[in-house]
Amino acid sequence: MIPFLAAALRFGLKPLKYFIDNTFRDKVTPVEGSVLYCDLWVAAEHSGIYVGNGQISNIVVDGVAESTVQRSDARDFTSKSTMGNKIYVSCNDSGAVGNTHVAGGADSAVGQRSFYGLVFKNCHAFSTRCVNLAHFANHAAVEEGLVDWVINKITPEETWEPTIRALKETAEKKLGANKWRLWDWENQNNSKSQSKPDPEPDWQAHHDHFMNQPLNTQSIQTIREQFTATQAYEAEIANENIPDAIRQKLAQFRILLGDISQKYEEVKEFLKQCKGAEFSYGDLKACTDDFSALARELQNNRAIHELARKMGRDYISEEKKKQSKIPEASKSEVYGTHRSDDLMRILPSELLYLEDETLETLFYAKLLEQSLQTYQLKGITYRQGEEIDRQQKRTGPVVACLDTSGSMNGLPLLKAKALLLAIANILKKENRALHVILFGASGELREFSMESAKNTRGLLAFLNQGFGGGTDFETPLKKSLHIIENKKDCIKADILMISDGDCCLSSAFAQKLQQEKSRLDCSVYSVLCAGQRVADGFSDEVVVLS
Repeated sequence: MIPFLAAALRFGLKPLKYFIDNTFRDKVTPVEGSVLYCDLWVAAEHSGIYVGNGQISNIVVDGVAESTVQRSDARDFTSKSTMGNKIYVSCNDSGAVGNTHVAGGADSAVGQRSFYGLVFKNCHAFSTRCVNLAHFANHAAVEEGLVDWVINKITPEETWEPTIRALKETAEKKLGANKWRLWDWENQNNSKSQSKPDPEPDWQAHHDHFMNQPLNTQSIQTIREQFTATQAYEAEIANENIPDAIRQKLAQFRILLGDISQKYEEVKEFLKQCKGAEFSYGDLKACTDDFSALARELQNNRAIHELARKMGRDYISEEKKKQSKIPEASKSEVYGTHRSDDLMRILPSELLYLEDETLETLFYAKLLEQSLQTYQLKGITYRQGEEIDRQQKRTGPVVACLDTSGSMNGLPLLKAKALLLAIANILKKENRALHVILFGASGELREFSMESAKNTRGLLAFLNQGFGGGTDFETPLKKSLHIIENKKDCIKADILMISDGDCCLSSAFAQKLQQEKSRLDCSVYSVLCAGQRVADGFSDEVVVLS
């Protein structure tokens, strides 16, 4: 299993709920018309209606985008779950709740087929429609057939929201189901057998997982859903006999999710400017920077944008094209077939599906699933008769030296951090290395290495350090030359010297620096976060951040 999927299955509310529900809460047996659901995985559930005799009426997808209402036993009902075989039952304070009209409508629909997503958007829509039969004493829907009744009776005002939350809300309104408890279906017929209690989860591991989860629009949506679900679960078990220590741990989990959500609101503009940086709540919490100010610098400082672009491969490529103006020609050849949705390279045999009305649906299903047989091409670019691999790795790492002396405090240091974050994002996208040196007075150095395949998460915390004393430029430049010569991923790197003043070097060292630049094939960019542009005799370019 993919690592991040495996982590998602281990951490979150569902594993915590399983422990509490299986250890401290009473088990139940469903009654006719009870709503049942099982967790397929982290953000997906499967639902159905209990119709008696151990059978569950539910939608089963059994064709290309087609579904059939079938009866399943508990084992079949949970067969596709990656979260185990636990089934939740609609309950109130006294036990399981259901309705015979709900069971009758669900059972009468068995055998009916539909285009999955057209009549019933998913299993929750089917279950919700069944629960809505609770107030039909005349069995109108039962006699007419559930699918036909849905098509004929639905009104524009009714919701089709196909979610477990909508199903639970309907079950509470129609059946009085304000709780959801586990059905111990594997042991209900064996009086001597009892379900084994789940081991207590590692609460700290759950805490650490969400503390270190990279924040983006997708992850924050999941975190907020977890927060809302945890709140609802705490309310559900409020009047039950749950140990105080467990309640406190659950509350701490909910508070952490709320804190992460609030922090995201505070820094979302900053994260937007650092797209792809993958900062976590832990990274952001450990940093004392003004994120709003950093975001403004990243967004509005044209000099930062220009310098960051200039140090990227795309800029280098553009400049070379402008200088050489050498025509290029692209040659492509077929070297196999593969499955995709590329209609421009589809095999003629696949087009036969469109000749038959019956098979036309299958063609579009394969298109949506990206499983059409298509030609696979291999491209080579030719320039002056030489073959050039488009993905060929070029040199271009950066060794950045950041002055953290006392005179850099305030706006100059803020600009410097914004510049480094912008450059780090570009280097990460281009799979290039960044090595950062923080320096102050003589002998004061700290180093951070962002290797080409890794993210920039540690950079933010590293930039929160500093020395606050005097300034010595020769020591970090010597260190930079040593890194370029000895680190494999920094060969032919550029040196970026960031300070608030001109670099003052001895004539002997300045001469040696020029020799080393030529020998190592590297350039030096000097960036002033304050002051005026002054030629220093060794920098290839001096930039002033306004």
